Amino acid sequence: MKKGYFCFVLHSHLPYVRKAGRWPHGEEMVHEALAETYIPLLDALYDLKQDGFAPKLTLGLTPILIEQLSDKAVKEHFELYLLERLETVQEDVERYEREQHGHLLYLARFYRDWYRHILESFQERYKRDVVKAFGRLLRDGNVDIITSAATHCYLPLAERDSTIYGQLKTGIESYRRHFGQSPRGIWLPECGYRPGYFKENGKAYYKPGLEEFLADFNLQYFFTDTHVIQGGELIGKVAGDVAGPYGGLPNRKLVTKVDKRPKAKDRTTFRPYYVESTKVAVFGRDARTGLQVWSAAHGYPGDFVYREFHRKDSASGMQYWKVTGAGTDLGDKEFYDPAPALETARHHAQHFAHLVQGLVNGYYTRKESPGIVVSAYDTELFGHWWFEGVYWLKEVLRNLCQNEDVGLTTAYDYIKSYPPQEVLSIPESSWGLGGGHWTWSNPGTEWMWPLIHAAERRMEQVVERYPDSSGDQLALLNQAARELVLLESSDWPFLISTGQAKEYATGRFQQHVARFNHLLSIVEAGQVSSEDARFLHTTVDLDNPFPTIDYRAFKEREQAATPPVAAAR
Repeated sequence: MKKGYFCFVLHSHLPYVRKAGRWPHGEEMVHEALAETYIPLLDALYDLKQDGFAPKLTLGLTPILIEQLSDKAVKEHFELYLLERLETVQEDVERYEREQHGHLLYLARFYRDWYRHILESFQERYKRDVVKAFGRLLRDGNVDIITSAATHCYLPLAERDSTIYGQLKTGIESYRRHFGQSPRGIWLPECGYRPGYFKENGKAYYKPGLEEFLADFNLQYFFTDTHVIQGGELIGKVAGDVAGPYGGLPNRKLVTKVDKRPKAKDRTTFRPYYVESTKVAVFGRDARTGLQVWSAAHGYPGDFVYREFHRKDSASGMQYWKVTGAGTDLGDKEFYDPAPALETARHHAQHFAHLVQGLVNGYYTRKESPGIVVSAYDTELFGHWWFEGVYWLKEVLRNLCQNEDVGLTTAYDYIKSYPPQEVLSIPESSWGLGGGHWTWSNPGTEWMWPLIHAAERRMEQVVERYPDSSGDQLALLNQAARELVLLESSDWPFLISTGQAKEYATGRFQQHVARFNHLLSIVEAGQVSSEDARFLHTTVDLDNPFPTIDYRAFKEREQAATPPVAAAR
């Protein structure tokens, strides 16, 4: 019998960048993630299976990411990207041969072989379909693939319940279309959560908590950050000093829900809880294992032998340097060597597995029941940002597959075997900076939200006015729904707030707002000119995700819910 369980939760997401430029802020985001993260991750899992192991993890693939990974144009562009990388690195090989630079020649050949392997895996091992390859792992029980809101919309700041419903419905239908089954769990975008509350609009009416929407779609579990379950000091990804009104949460009139099940007492992340009034479970992220990866000071990725992400060759863009030392200037970085870096990753994997075993055994000793350690990360951290990270993850899985005390599990398998015994009410929260909404709503992004909220209301109005469209009108309204979910993506305010791509994100957001409004103006005009038809054709060519989207999913839902309440508080 296992004393406890371990679950990797990998959240995979990229903004919609199909046909929206290339480097540095365009479709090459997807190409880089495919080459450096998604295909290496598939290789790691399938290699473990071939070696006789049974890896298990919970894998979030956002609907908008799945739509892009399965897109014909994206696949073709990805192959061209790999061929260009191979041509570029071959030029480096020839350059360093001429210069007789032994170590850089060794590295250039290493990268040439590495890209050749990625191309071979994509074309031969996975037949150019990574979504299908992940789907086979889902059917085999090695991964439980979870869904998300369609375009990673930051749900707590949506004004209308039609947005929450429509985003979830569109995302779930995409999941069913690609995997042939319904999802069982969800990653709420940015772990953003809002509880049920009363809204004043002339008279008070009830706005359901997100868990109530999840229950309606038969989604059985989601995840939140450590501080949401345990309280206390913010650590890891959410740590930060956020001052002013944007760091706080809205003053909402919450409700006390009727639930006769036992209330949570010690509030630990070692087991899930049901969220009050539902059978939707929430898992908390383990802080100790999270720090081993997220912490800039103590995390594995900062080891001096690992590859430096930020310094690139001025001619080829290849990364030939290592971290070297804490605070070392980019110009002073030493050359990278993959062999000792992978050996260090193997030792770090052993250390992590030992840490997990200690946590599992400690909880079992205290409670005499098998708990779970949930380690949640952005998937793109592994391979892309931390080059050796996929190898580390593979070795952690290999170690824990052989551990007598620790069982590898998915979140779904755990709640099947050990369903929650207590209920918990959780606060409005996220895993963003400060644990609140600041990352998406702050002085730099506050201009976006009135436009988003106006689009939400306008969509409700056209659904009410045109409930049974057909022909050109139906095509226009469904494309407007695509533009709506695309403009609602959390990526645009995120990229503005972090300063990573402020002008790009601003432009992309404004494009989707303009397309949305123009499409609805055509509908409201009552006739479609040849110019209008060309606009629709061009827009569909650029923004084509969710081919089965139904604009009617975004009908008004305000004042429709009945609160499961005992009293307001």
